[in-house]
Amino acid sequence: MPISASTPTRIVVGITGASGAIYGMRALELLKQAGVQTHLVMSRSASLTLSQELQLQPADLASRATVVHGIQDVGAVISSGSFKTCGMLIAPCSIRTLSEIASGVTSSLLTRAADVVLKERRKLVLMVRETPLHLGHLRSMVSVTEMGAIVMPPVPAFYARPDSIQAMVDHSVGRALDLFDIETGAVARWEGMGAS
Repeated sequence: MPISASTPTRIVVGITGASGAIYGMRALELLKQAGVQTHLVMSRSASLTLSQELQLQPADLASRATVVHGIQDVGAVISSGSFKTCGMLIAPCSIRTLSEIASGVTSSLLTRAADVVLKERRKLVLMVRETPLHLGHLRSMVSVTEMGAIVMPPVPAFYARPDSIQAMVDHSVGRALDLFDIETGAVARWEGMGAS
């Protein structure tokens, strides 16, 4: 997406209630460090996952985002294609969210924003968190891929020899942000077999 000198690089970040709230939180932190404007929208169940997994409340993520939008604020700027962004990252992405996007029948600002990104032919990256997958899940993944989204489950890259959960999270989030051509310094790049 061409960005004019007066338009900041901006990205929409969605966080759903799927396990893996740390992916969304870390994405916000890395984007802030990279100087990227972030527009955050969280599902209602995301607050439960934040509390359970990270002992955080939605307000704790507000300081990491540039702008926070309420889940039912369908009049928010991110609900319109005229609001230019690089696209949207949903991290983590629940199967419910994936299914809404695949059907085109959206019930919240989060899925509306994703629908807008697709109709404007911008990048939509879905860090889908579910396993094992049944046929309905797989069909939804095929549908969103055919619509232009990128399905990117957060799979650890063991070639990078991660020594902590944080290292695995950073690598997965960094690779997701690579898809938007945003360099974060969080990715241990492959340098060939035997390189250390």
